[in-house]
Amino acid sequence: MPGLASHGQLRASIVRWSLVAVPACVLLGSLSGVMAGSGPGNPWFDALERPDIFPPAWLFGAVWPVLFALMGFALALICAAWGARGRTVAIWSFALLFTLLLAWSPVFFAMHRMAAALAVVSAAVLMAVMTIVLFWRVRRVAAILLLPLLGWLCFASALNYEFLRLNPEFDGANPTGAVQRIEI
Repeated sequence: MPGLASHGQLRASIVRWSLVAVPACVLLGSLSGVMAGSGPGNPWFDALERPDIFPPAWLFGAVWPVLFALMGFALALICAAWGARGRTVAIWSFALLFTLLLAWSPVFFAMHRMAAALAVVSAAVLMAVMTIVLFWRVRRVAAILLLPLLGWLCFASALNYEFLRLNPEFDGANPTGAVQRIEI
């Protein structure tokens, strides 16, 4: 029985999905960071003691757009796999992973909740593993494209943990370092 789509039709579908998914992932990922006031220039973040494993600040601005582009292309490969078994659950897994990634910057940089951010990035690591497994079942190349993200998330988890360990008094603090606690 012939395939459902020719190779040309499949390539065209991947291109169309890529034209939507790649820019959407890069744009939403960038907006999350910018709107949360990520990185240097954030008074709260600038006051934190840096862990020894903290890389140069420019590296974050270089790595994340590449990771978001890889994620977008991986998603496009899955979305273009019409009729593939497990495609829908793989897309939903990706959506949850992406939501966690978008949530991390606001939790860490805007809300100053390092412990909560650690929980978010830890959940993102688990979702990345799950998404890679699910993508592998649909298209192996898509799963392989997510491996750099998994590596970076493991590093980000360690970095988040180190920030929390070195600066426990800043968890939930405002930029001046004052903490408001409400007891019920």
